[in-house]
Amino acid sequence: MSHAILPRDDNCNGWYQLLDAPTPARRLNSNETADWLVIGAGFTGLAAARRVAELRPFDRVVLLEALRVGQGASGRNTGFVIDLPHKRDLEGDDLARKQKLLSLNRAAVDDLETLVRRHGIECGWSRAGKYQGAVGERGLKYLDHYETLLRDFDYPYRRLERDELAPILGTRHYAAAIYTADTALMQPAALVRGLGETLPDNAELYEHTPVVGLTRSGGQWCATTPEGEVRATNLLLGSNIYSQEFGFLKHRVLPVMTFASMTRELSDEEMALFSAAPHHFGLTPADHAGTTVRLTPERRLIIRNQYRFVPRYHDDLAERTRIRRGHRDSFEARYPTLAHVPFTATWGGACGLSRNYTAFFGKVGDNAWMSGVHQSVGAARGTISGKLLAELATGEDSSQLADMLAVSGKPAINPPEPFLSLGVKTRMKHAAWASRSEL
Repeated sequence: MSHAILPRDDNCNGWYQLLDAPTPARRLNSNETADWLVIGAGFTGLAAARRVAELRPFDRVVLLEALRVGQGASGRNTGFVIDLPHKRDLEGDDLARKQKLLSLNRAAVDDLETLVRRHGIECGWSRAGKYQGAVGERGLKYLDHYETLLRDFDYPYRRLERDELAPILGTRHYAAAIYTADTALMQPAALVRGLGETLPDNAELYEHTPVVGLTRSGGQWCATTPEGEVRATNLLLGSNIYSQEFGFLKHRVLPVMTFASMTRELSDEEMALFSAAPHHFGLTPADHAGTTVRLTPERRLIIRNQYRFVPRYHDDLAERTRIRRGHRDSFEARYPTLAHVPFTATWGGACGLSRNYTAFFGKVGDNAWMSGVHQSVGAARGTISGKLLAELATGEDSSQLADMLAVSGKPAINPPEPFLSLGVKTRMKHAAWASRSEL
């Protein structure tokens, strides 16, 4: 099948801009054969390529990435690797399912931490935990519900009120927050670049090598690129929303983009707001449509909010300008004494959602497997599912794999256009209006 929409870099990713210039990209410019073809070098594809190379040390593994590693969605998130089940997964009544998700997410955190330590990946990795914050009455209602869920789940937490929060968050804007300790924070573009640079020797990474066509014939998969092709016996897809372009999970994925803005480094005087150590944190909103805030170890503040439905997986400059103004309002509401501090970058990152809040993991064709539609928790889910996808494809068996199969399903099919776009956009506008006090 010909690939209609290709990934592209808008040169706006603030995380990627902080990295040193990479070595020249290794492009595919010939016709190659391999035992395993992996498409997409985000968290899922990198974990899948690494694991299949470990399990099959004498097989040739080829990993194709359309951009440079770190430029795509995995390098654009806010830098959380969260252990807790996410949103509706946490709200469900099935305690055994929640325990499986928690165990899988914790395995992802541990696996990433092991690789960061083993290979000396400089990505600001920290087990700093996270805060779930509420601004006003609406947020507090959601926070109380979150506390009930944690208590029912027997998950340890600490609730902090405004006076105790202020020296940590550098603002009295938040009425309360709940702290959980087992989330890791990191610089996502630096992390995925480091993962790409430390793959096993039998895993070959090609960047700036988009797949423009994918077919199957003669018992092999053939990926066509602008300058060559790869023929492989087995196919592992870490291409998430772009997998639709290859014909997989067609009309079952909702491509949604979330947006963030980052400040310059704060001065010593400006950092005085944050008087409680350590001087970095991550906060997610109790109201899911609210604002995420991070203070990085490099003294940069990040504001993330606003969602857009992006059926072609990209936004436009005019829309990003409006979003940046909204970020400015959110930033100055929290940090009025820092109103003079400029943003140095505003960017979006696309993620895959589904109407029934279900992620996909499993076989999609002859000798073809995929993990995707991760409901905006790709760092943890992508990492562990990519690893386990390789184990599924190579015939391994483990309790982790059994758990992953148990918590996965099939995303619901979407209604046809124009009803899909109209419904999604209307729902997002309503959510933004209802949550305006938490933005």
